[in-house]
Amino acid sequence: MSKHDERAPETPATRFLRAHNIGFSTHLYEYEEHGGTSHSARSLNVNEHAVVKTLVMEDEKGQPLIVLMHGDRKVSTKELARQAGRKQINPCKPETANRHSGYLIGGTSPFGTRKAMPVFMESSILDLPLIYINGGRRGFLVGIHPHDIISALKPQTINCGQPG
Repeated sequence: MSKHDERAPETPATRFLRAHNIGFSTHLYEYEEHGGTSHSARSLNVNEHAVVKTLVMEDEKGQPLIVLMHGDRKVSTKELARQAGRKQINPCKPETANRHSGYLIGGTSPFGTRKAMPVFMESSILDLPLIYINGGRRGFLVGIHPHDIISALKPQTINCGQPG
């Protein structure tokens, strides 16, 4: 079911994937503070467009939500709010995001979060054959089929990506 690196950590995200019978491969790399998806993509020799970042944001009422976006794109929060039916959406402060997700910034996974949150996913992610998304720890990505996100997280698909 999964290609597994012996050194790969067991995290709430990998436990979630196994519990939902989602096949995944594990990919470790040397984490770099503020390196972002460009660093992880270079480290793993994959296209940054296929590295999906997990962003914890909140609406005008302080309700948290997760946005999944291509690594080489930015989120138009104005367009996201419009499509999500919210007045306003902004990124959470790091400590708030950590509290909602249970993960440290740079290691946030949409799987196995501390708090259940609505998930919004850039629709073009579904066009990719394989994506690399955080596995719940800094320096650790999992490779999965993007359609598995649909069955596991039931995201609302959106179109709010802008060139990074």
